[in-house]
Amino acid sequence: MTDKQAPAEMASRKTVYWHRELPPLGADPISEHILEASSSRVPGTIAHRDDLWHVCYDDLMRQTHVRLEQEVARLRGDYAHVVDETIEPSHDDIKGEAWLRGRFKYVLYRRGTTVSEL
Repeated sequence: MTDKQAPAEMASRKTVYWHRELPPLGADPISEHILEASSSRVPGTIAHRDDLWHVCYDDLMRQTHVRLEQEVARLRGDYAHVVDETIEPSHDDIKGEAWLRGRFKYVLYRRGTTVSEL
C-alpha cells in the first residue's frame, strides 16, 4: 500500500488470498508468517456439535480475515496468501464452552514495480 492511494481504493482492493487463489501476477513475495486466531466461545453441548462447529468456524474465518488485513498493513505489504491452516476445537468443561483455534501460515507480498512506475 502506498500513501498515494485513496482510502476507498485501499478498502475495495482484495488483500487476502486463500490457498488456490493467487495474488496478482506482478506481486513479489517478501516473507512468510504465522497468524494464530480463536473464535468466540459458545456454550457447548454434544447435541449441537455440528451447529457449534459452523458458528465457531464462521467467526474464526471472519476474525482471521480481519487480522490478516491488519498484519498486511502493519508489515507494509499489499497481499497475504494463506498457504496452510490448522484448525482445532477447544473446550472448557468447567464453563461448558467450546471454540476453535486456528493457525494460519501465509506469505506476505508487495506489489511489483511496473514499467510506468519506473
